[in-house]
Amino acid sequence: MCGRYASARAKQELIEEFEVELDGAPDEDLGPDYNVAPTKRVYAVLSRVPKMEPKTPETGARPVRQLRVMRWGLVPGWAKDPSIGSRMINARVETVAEKPSFRKAFAERRCLLPADGYYEWAVQEETGAKGRPKKQPYFIHPADGGGMAMAGLYEFWRDKGRPEEDPLAWLVTCTIITTSAVDEAGKVHDRMPMLIERDRWADWLDPGVADAREFLVPAGSTGLTLRPVSTAVNSVRNNGPELIAPVTAGAGEDRPLF
Repeated sequence: MCGRYASARAKQELIEEFEVELDGAPDEDLGPDYNVAPTKRVYAVLSRVPKMEPKTPETGARPVRQLRVMRWGLVPGWAKDPSIGSRMINARVETVAEKPSFRKAFAERRCLLPADGYYEWAVQEETGAKGRPKKQPYFIHPADGGGMAMAGLYEFWRDKGRPEEDPLAWLVTCTIITTSAVDEAGKVHDRMPMLIERDRWADWLDPGVADAREFLVPAGSTGLTLRPVSTAVNSVRNNGPELIAPVTAGAGEDRPLF
């Protein structure tokens, strides 16, 4: 699974990198986050017809690439309670096209979730307090230092207890699609985020592509590498660039496996 990641690039940098045409959250700047956890607000890139987009009989309305802010943890439109989102942070690539919780979003509401890398924990041989196995966190990231575009889905949920004009009446949430881990990432965990290459961004985001199953293929070589990092990342209260720094010998950290 993918349960924690880092997204530290500035908003304007993401707008330029992803060739965003519309800032869908002009009054909200999340700032760098080195410990993105479920239910946090995150940046997402999507293509959607804005309400103000003019329509013509010949062309209809044109989808516009946007940067939006969403809550991580997808809440299906049919859910009675938004708390379900905390259990739906990932969608497995093997079942995303058929599972009721995700299939409609997969057909119509695909997005990209920008990240600098993600965290996974490897179980070590020795045990810690109370006989529990120790876990060493690793930061998994592109070897070239670039960013990642994780495949995601987004959904709208309506709070029927609020009037429609209430800004809090609608909740926009997202999930990360995961696939089998390969390369170095597979040494730590058997799952990893599904990544979309730049030359396929437009097709993945296109809401007119109703059948996106061609994207659902096992991951090839990803160009990802990993490094052991501080166990400080275990607590969502900790945040900062020190979380992705490699641990040093004798610093009181668990012994890295690799």
